[in-house]
Order: sequence, then C-alpha cells, then structure tokens
Amino acid sequence: MAPPMHDEVDRLKEEIIDSFDEELELQLEEERLDNLVDQGLSEPSFERKTYFRELFRLQHELVRLQDWVQYKKLKVVVLFEGRDSAGKGGAIKRVTQRLNPRVARVVALPAPTEREQSQWYFQRYVPHLPSAGEMVLFDRSWYNRAGVERVMGFCTPAQVEEFFRDVPEFERMLVRSGIILLKYWFSITDEEQEFRFRMRINDPLKQWKLSPMDLESRVHWEDYTRAKEEMLERTHIPEAPWWVVQAVDKKRARLNMIAHLLTQIPYEHVPKEPIELPARVRNADYIRHPVPPEMYVPEKY
Repeated sequence: MAPPMHDEVDRLKEEIIDSFDEELELQLEEERLDNLVDQGLSEPSFERKTYFRELFRLQHELVRLQDWVQYKKLKVVVLFEGRDSAGKGGAIKRVTQRLNPRVARVVALPAPTEREQSQWYFQRYVPHLPSAGEMVLFDRSWYNRAGVERVMGFCTPAQVEEFFRDVPEFERMLVRSGIILLKYWFSITDEEQEFRFRMRINDPLKQWKLSPMDLESRVHWEDYTRAKEEMLERTHIPEAPWWVVQAVDKKRARLNMIAHLLTQIPYEHVPKEPIELPARVRNADYIRHPVPPEMYVPEKY
C-alpha cells in the first residue's frame, strides 16, 4: 500500500531542510569563529539571505556544468592559489559541495618526498590531471615553486628561474591537449590575514590549520608579495591567464569566483532520459534474519 500523500510531502520537506542545513552549518561555524575576537577587525558580512540565495543558484549551475563536462567529455583543471588563510579551501568546498566526487575531485598534495624532489618538477602533478569527463581542483599547485618554496628557501634561484621558463610551455601543452585550465589567485590584505590567523589561534577546532609555515609567512609578507608579483607577471599567458579574486570578504569572494568560473566554460542543458524507479522484487523463500543487538550503534541522540 502506498504511504499517505502528506507523509511524502513531510519527508520531502525534511530532505529540503537537511540540504539547507548542510550549508547553514558551515555558515554558523564561521560566525562562531567571528565571535572569538573583536568584531571590528573584520569587514561586514554579506547579508545572509542574499548569500544563500546566490550560492544555491550558482551551485545549481555548477551541477549543470558538471553534467555538461561529463556529456562532452571535457577535461577541466582549476588552480586555487593565494596566501595562507586567503579562503581557497572555503571556495573549493562550496564549488564541490553539490557535485559528484567521481567527476569533480580535489587535489591537495603534501610536501614532496625525497624521491619526488629528484624528479622533473611537474612530474608529481601530472598523474592527477583529469581524464575525459572530469574536473580537478588543485588546492595549491605547481605554483608552490614560485611562492612558498622560493620564499622559504626550499629551492635555489636557478630552480626558480627554470620554473619560470618551463611553466608557460607546460601549461600551453596542457591546453593543446584539450585541458581547460583556469588559474585563480585569492587576494587578501595584511590586516585581514592577521585577523584570520588570530581567529585560528583562539579556536581549538581550527588550530590545526595553522602550521609553523603559516606563522612564518607573516614574517615574510613582503617577500611573498614580491614573489607573487613576479609570478603573475611571468606566468600570465593568453592560453592560461590569471584571475585575481578580491577575498577580504569571504562570502563575496566565493560567489564571484564561482560566477566567473561558470562564464569560462560554455555549457548547455544536457538531455536526460526520464528516471523510473523499478518495482522491488520479492521472493517468497527469502527470510530476513535479525541483526544481533550488540551490532547496533548506541542511540545516544
């Protein structure tokens, strides 16, 4: 017997609320962090209704883009670069939040091993490039060499210069192979980075985000600025230009970045066959066995 219609409506409402709460939970977490320090240190937050409305609309378009990438067998690479705490991770999370992880995946590589340090510099990144029908988002990328490795002395000036000679040709090769390559730099001020670092210091749930390297970056702010300026100047090529995201206001930055991404890959509606739920097959000789009580997770809530 089919369940009453009002039960289905109530269940549908529950699903919609649950989907909304997934995003709301992230937002409330950020508000909790904001309350740990003086509110005056940060820019005014984006009005919530506008933020949620636009974010959900853009995420719906991202799903359409994902369908198009699969349908047309496109290969998409998106690089997220910027200073520590610039908001790259939050933007990536909002991009991928509603997408199929088998289509859109995130690559965040750890420090290179001794073996990887002996390889061609780009070699460790190549295995993570997309196949047809995939989107890969790099949370930091080969541009580590032009930034943290250079500033912190993890590579020689000769290696930096070799990188600047090689990276334009490497990226042109990617584009010629059919990869759509997008590069975003998230830009924040000195004051905003200090504010975000202090939030992390004062919150035990976020202290893991602060590495010794992050703290050292405060000392080398001007060195990072000079490195960034040369990187943008020497690697901003027509085939793969840089796009700078003003990221002091995190909410606006996410929306602006996603909206721009959607304009860079022309996409259309993908025709789909209607989905019909097949009837369940019931076998008269099947008897469902009870689960032992000790196997259940205790219901504390």
